[in-house]
Amino acid sequence: MKRQINESILSVWRHLLTSCENSPHLPCLDRRFLCTWWSNVQMGPPDVILGITEAYKRDTDPKKVNLGVGAYRDDEGKPFVLPSVRKAEEILHKKALNHEYAPIGGEATYTDAVAKLAFGDDSPVIKNKSNCTVQTLSGTGALRLGLEFITKHYAKNKEIWMPTPTWGNHPQICNMLNLPHKKYRYFDPKTNGFDLQGALEDISKIPEGSIILLHACAHNPTGVDPKPSDWEQLSKVVKDRKLFPFFDMAYQGFATGNVDNDAFAVRLFVKEGHQVTLAQSFAKNMGLYGERAGALTFLCGDAESAAKVMSQVKIMVRTMYSNPPLYGARLVQEILTAPDLRKQWLADVKLMADRIISMRTQLRAGIEGAGNKNSWRHITDQIGMFCFTGLKPEQVERLTKDFHIYLTKDGRISVAGISSKNVNYIAEAIHKVTA
Repeated sequence: MKRQINESILSVWRHLLTSCENSPHLPCLDRRFLCTWWSNVQMGPPDVILGITEAYKRDTDPKKVNLGVGAYRDDEGKPFVLPSVRKAEEILHKKALNHEYAPIGGEATYTDAVAKLAFGDDSPVIKNKSNCTVQTLSGTGALRLGLEFITKHYAKNKEIWMPTPTWGNHPQICNMLNLPHKKYRYFDPKTNGFDLQGALEDISKIPEGSIILLHACAHNPTGVDPKPSDWEQLSKVVKDRKLFPFFDMAYQGFATGNVDNDAFAVRLFVKEGHQVTLAQSFAKNMGLYGERAGALTFLCGDAESAAKVMSQVKIMVRTMYSNPPLYGARLVQEILTAPDLRKQWLADVKLMADRIISMRTQLRAGIEGAGNKNSWRHITDQIGMFCFTGLKPEQVERLTKDFHIYLTKDGRISVAGISSKNVNYIAEAIHKVTA
């Protein structure tokens, strides 16, 4: 009897399989009786940086250099754990804390500390509690949460304008949310610097009420930042056009080595009456890449509006990931609230920034010292982890093919990949492909 039942079941499966193969209207079944529910999914494009890293790993040349990685490396080319973070880890270990859920918006001590870091301890927005600040999954999570909130609750022109170029994830997030995005001029390829006049001209034509995305410091991917006087002009035109400024601040302290200097643009806009939204990340400036510690702040004008916004943001968080992760936020909180630890962290940040600045100086000197007649001033004028070298795609290709130096086709390099051991080799290679 059992054998007859099994044969009957097999007969049914054979019938389904035959029907599937002959009919486009039935779900496909392969020979192992698996349903291919996802056969209609298209292959996504490969990640550019990941492809560069994979090619670098396959290369067996001893002189190979990876200038594509978007994470800080020390002079030995190794990941760097900040001494202040190590001390914070020891403190947390001794506290023997539990692993209960964090509040939906994050611990109040954390959100208060990160808001003060961004806006300043004495900022009016902190004193009058007109800010809604929540913990997020690093900067990317802050951007996604903030932009999704905009699609649901922003009552004006739901259209966001981004600098040309911008971080590749900015438009990707907008695409996921069906949020229209357009571009304003920012980088000038002729000077490898900031196109102030182009930016002002484009921004002055953006429809009123639109959202404008601004990089607070260490612009990714160009390393080109507006001067303080440029920011003043940008603030004015943004205000005149009644635009909604959304700042992405992923590198506070990492650009100049001073957290207050790097927050200049955000604080200027707040001082001049803009109700900004701010995405923060502690991946770069604390080296907490994998801990995903970040924050999102809406400035709301008054405490009552801030409370309303907070209530809706919490609903969104609850349906996305329910509660933020604890460990990275605890490290950030410990560092920002313990005076001695904060002092150590500020020194750590300056150490990283100074190494990047030093590598820029040495790279430029090496290229010019080799007798190259092109202008390389932009290497030291730019700031932060990334540098738009001005190299053309064919020059980049030659760097990789002949010298085993890996970077993106647009000529962007991660200065963190340069060290005292390879800077002269890189400079000589750049000279040879551009002379």
